[in-house]
Formats: sequence, C-alpha cells, structure tokens
Amino acid sequence: MLGEQKRETNMLWNKVKMMHAQKDKRMKNSVGGLKRRSFSIIFALVLAGCAAVGPNYTRVEPKAPEKWNAELQSGLRPVKLNYETIAHWWTTLNDPELSRLVERAVKDNLTLKDAQSRLREARALRGISKAGLFPTLDAGASVTKRRSSENSDTGTESKLYAAGFDAGWELDVFGGVRRSIEAAQANLEATQADLHNVLVSLLAEVALNYVEVRTYQARLSSAYANIKTQQETYDLNQSRYEAGIIDELAVQQALYNLERSRSQIPTLEIGLEAAKNRLAVLLGQKPGALHQELNETKPIPVPPMIVAVGVPAETLRNRPDIRRAERNLAAQTARIGVATADLFPKFQLFGTIGLESLSSKDFLEWASRKWSIGPGVSWNIFDGGAIRQNIKVQTARQEQALIQYESAVLNAQEEVENVLVAFAKEQRRRESLSRATEAARRADLLARDRYQAGLVDFSNVLIAQLSLLSFQDELVQSDGAVTTNLVRLYKALGGGWQFYEAAADNPMKTSKEKQQKKQK
Repeated sequence: MLGEQKRETNMLWNKVKMMHAQKDKRMKNSVGGLKRRSFSIIFALVLAGCAAVGPNYTRVEPKAPEKWNAELQSGLRPVKLNYETIAHWWTTLNDPELSRLVERAVKDNLTLKDAQSRLREARALRGISKAGLFPTLDAGASVTKRRSSENSDTGTESKLYAAGFDAGWELDVFGGVRRSIEAAQANLEATQADLHNVLVSLLAEVALNYVEVRTYQARLSSAYANIKTQQETYDLNQSRYEAGIIDELAVQQALYNLERSRSQIPTLEIGLEAAKNRLAVLLGQKPGALHQELNETKPIPVPPMIVAVGVPAETLRNRPDIRRAERNLAAQTARIGVATADLFPKFQLFGTIGLESLSSKDFLEWASRKWSIGPGVSWNIFDGGAIRQNIKVQTARQEQALIQYESAVLNAQEEVENVLVAFAKEQRRRESLSRATEAARRADLLARDRYQAGLVDFSNVLIAQLSLLSFQDELVQSDGAVTTNLVRLYKALGGGWQFYEAAADNPMKTSKEKQQKKQK
C-alpha cells in the first residue's frame, strides 16, 4: 500500500517537473524572440536614422536687378569691382596718415576685439555641439561608512570601498545632434560675417572722422583768413571815421561783420575737438590722445577720378551683413530639425566597470571586480504637445529669419542707390559752389577797391564779404562731403574686410601678410 502511494507520488512529481520544464522552454523562446524582435526594430531604426529629421537647408541667393537704378555719372563706372581696390579702398585717397590710422584701428579697436571674442565663443559652442556625437566617460571613487539600526538589524558598522568608470553614449539615430552641429556651424559663420561687418563699419568710421577733422581744419583756416581781411577793413573804417571821412555807421557795420565771423570759430573748434576725440576712441585710445598728432592742418583727401561700383549682384554677395542674415537663416532651419528629433525615441548604451569591496585589503583583488553593460531607450510619450509647439516656434523663427534676410537685401540696395546719387550730385554742387566762390572773391576785391576810391558806400563791401565767407565755408564743406560720400559708397559696397580674418588670440592680419609668412 505504501509502495503504491510512493509510486503515484513520484509520477505526479515527474509530471509537475515536466510541466515546469515546458513552461521554462516557452518563456525562454518568447524572451529570445522578444530580444530578436527588439534588436531588429533597433537596427531598422538605425538604418532609417541615417538621414536627419527636419528640413534640409538650400542656400538662398539675393535677388538683384541687372543694373543700378541711379544714373552713374561723375566718375562712377558700372565695371567689375577690383578685389584689391575694394579690399584697401582707403588707399585710393592717397593719404598716408589715414592709412596709418586705419591700421592702428584694426589692431586696437575695442568693438572689433569684442567681435573677435564673440567669434571665439561661437567656435567653442560648435565644439560643444560636436561633443554630442561621442560617448561620455566618468570616473569616480568613494568610501562609505555605514551603521545599521539595532532595532531593525544587527547594529553593526561597515565600510564600502568603490571605484570605477561609467560610460554612456546616445546614438544619434534621428540626427538631432547632427542638426545641432549644423546650426552651430551656421551660427559660427554668421558670427564671422558679423565680425566682417564690424570691420567694414570701423574702417568707414575711421575715414569719416578723419575727413571730418580735415574739413573742420579747412573751415577754420578759411574763417581765420576772412577774419584777417575783415579786421583790416574795420581798422581802415576806424581810421577814416577818426579822420572824419566817413560816419560811424560804416564802422559799426564793419565791426558786427568781424564779430560775426569770430563767433563761428568756437563752434568749429568744438566740432574739431569732437572729431579728434572720436577718432582716438576708434583707435582704442583715450580722448585727446591724437590731438598733437593731428594738430597740423592738412588738406581734405581727394577722391579718385574713376570709381568702379560693379553690378548689384556683385555687391549683394560681397556685403557681410547679407551673408550674416543668410547664415542665420541656415542656422534656424537646422534648429527645426533639432526640435523635430525630440518627437522620436532616444537610444543609449550604458556601461560600468569598477571595483567594490567591504575591506580595503581585498579592494584590488580580482574578486572585487564588478561591471554592467546594456542598451537603453527613452521616449517622451506625452508632454501636452510641448514638443510640437516647439517645432512651430522654430518654424516661425525660420520665417522671421527669411524675412530679415530679404529685408537686409532691400536695405543694402537702398543704401547703395542713395550713396550713388549723393556722390554724383554733391560733385555737381561742388562745381557750382566753386564758381560762386570765385565770383564772390572777385566781387569782394572790386567792392573794397571802389569803396576805398569813394565810388560806393560800405554796404557793398559788407555784402561782398558776407557772401565770400558763406561761399568759402560751403565749398569746404562740399569738398568734405564728396570724400565722405566716397567713403560711404565703399562701405555700402561692403569693402574692407576681404583681406582680413579673425585670429583666435592675435590681432587681425591681412592675407598678404599671412602669405608672406608662409613663404618665409
């Protein structure tokens, strides 16, 4: 009886073991199938992720008319821009002092140094974005002392020694990191274009203030020459009045004419001081640093007879502000891809290797080793639509960047058209003022001769001297305006940055200098 019960028990136990074995086999097969399916899905996603999500940027070209709307005259020619001339346009004015000031400004100007620093920042940010393509590796070590509770455990104290390396790598399956690198690269190029734009403005500002200094000096020279003549006239009237030849009216008229001219001197000196101070600051120096250097009066630089202005398309491609706007558009297009990548899962690989022991003596033994490795995946399934809204934000910013680019193109065309007209028309105005000044000078001589001969009264001399002073001052200002408009024209054409580039820690050097250095 007992033997039968034992046999039945053994048979039942064998059935149970068989059922558990079959169940384990089914579970093992299902887990293995799940692993195979998971790896197949991951492999397919990796293959699909070869192309980064988001729009691919296509470089836009500025829409330019075939020719300038302004009538090209007074030396302006629609011929191809000379690279050497546009790069060193200030040398066309044949003023060594101006050339020296330009070189010093490029070396020491603080705004330019700030732009160079921003360029180094953008280059470093691009490096940070590139780091996202590579795995990370962290090292750590710790010693932990612990005491357990006597009420819940043995109340013993222990130490845990641990050290190891943790590695992680996020696979850029959907190209979010690549898009961020693309955006950082475009932002770097936009920052470089901004540096070039700062340089273009700096060169123009130095030349404009230098021309302003020479213009004020010329106006002061003209004013002092007229004051000398008017002083002689006043002295003559005073002596004739004391001799009883003329009445007091002519004396007072000569006096107010003289003092009126003298009253203009302080205003001109104020303008001259301000121009010198501004020029010193542009060179990175304290106000007043250039006063002695620019104390000598020199003529206003004269523009060349012929100025090549090229065609609109050539100018628009040359201007750094348009290049900056185009690169900003490219960067913003890439940021749409960065935002789109957040819609998809992120795949990571994790690994840890190290040592762990309760005793410092056993810490370096082979038995203290520990390690772990494995893949991971994370997917933001629900976020209230934040990711999709961010995509819309980046898309709207792309539209804004495109509008800003188109606006930069239009503003550039407007600037060039206006300065073309101003340069040509001011030369025609100068020609008229030159003839008027010569006529006023002749009238002044005739009026004084006839007044001394007693043929006319002093009012004729007064009118002639007032007219001469006015025309001479306007002519000097027109001389300065012609040169100023040439400077503005070269600025509008985007001239000056071509032979310069930013170095990481050195002052900007021309490509010629770098080429000579390489040859050595």
